[in-house]
Amino acid sequence: MAASGFEGFEKRLELQFFGDDPAILTDMGLRQLEFESLEQVLHAVQCTVVSAVGNPYFDAYVLSESSLFVYPTKIIIKTCGTTQLLKSIRPLLHKARHLGLTLCSCRYTRGSFIFPMAQPFPHTSFKEEVIYLEESLPSNLCYRKASVMPSKVSSHSWHVFTASDEARMVISPHVPDVLYTLEICMTELDRVLARKFFKRPGDDKTGDTAGKEMTQLTGIGDINPGALICDFAFDPCGYSMNGVIDGDRYSTIHVTPEDGYSYASFECVGSIYDDHDDVVRVLKKVVQVFRPATMSVSTTCTSHEVWTKVATALEPLGLKCRSCTMDEFPAAGSVVFQTFTTRRK
Repeated sequence: MAASGFEGFEKRLELQFFGDDPAILTDMGLRQLEFESLEQVLHAVQCTVVSAVGNPYFDAYVLSESSLFVYPTKIIIKTCGTTQLLKSIRPLLHKARHLGLTLCSCRYTRGSFIFPMAQPFPHTSFKEEVIYLEESLPSNLCYRKASVMPSKVSSHSWHVFTASDEARMVISPHVPDVLYTLEICMTELDRVLARKFFKRPGDDKTGDTAGKEMTQLTGIGDINPGALICDFAFDPCGYSMNGVIDGDRYSTIHVTPEDGYSYASFECVGSIYDDHDDVVRVLKKVVQVFRPATMSVSTTCTSHEVWTKVATALEPLGLKCRSCTMDEFPAAGSVVFQTFTTRRK
């Protein structure tokens, strides 16, 4: 393995807000933030916007290091490399206050870095990250929990921090909170498939044009056939895409294809009322695009049905479930962390 290469494993931050004025929920809320304001936040993190797409529900940005999703009362930032993701919290809270929005919950998740020594403050250790989160969040978020979920695959563990206020602890019966988030981390990608995420020498196509080609060539376009896709290819290699699926749903893929530390991630949001065969179909297609030797799947949901479908989808493809850990988090619900390796390992 290289002494240090590009860090594929992302850090992911999800912040939820509420407004004193109920109109904010139906209004634009955080989507009113000017592009310049978002750029200031991303500058603190040390990344930039390379492409964007939106629909009536949210805006999706492809970043130089991963993705940003902005909803009226929710923001999700996911960044890889040596970005300083948690430095986005204070400027975001400040900008949200100007829009009459108050933070009501926070969720931070990440896998295990391939190159932990290369990470800058505050990402030098999970302990350091938790201290920084504790100090950055307002005191109304009084229900807090930090946990490292282990696995039998030493290179994959799952770090989770959640915080929420009193109101978020009581989920309204009128708004059943049944969305789930799947976060998939894949390492040791099939070398032949990974080569498809390299630009050819002398190829002077733009990132957008090359990205579209990669989406078609690799089969990524077939994962969610109806999605509006915003994709981008990096120089000399690497790929990112956001898929705007339906209403407020998204999927996102990021690929670091270099041999020795190859990595790909897939994330999507769904509802427990969706057809569960959809989850199985999507997972199968994702694995067929990358054929990883090792992968982890984290399922966050207030209900328990979705995670059971993961092994159903992956085991017929020759991936064996090596470990399964579950933990409960205030307001976020349960997080189930599963790891898989190919039978040849």
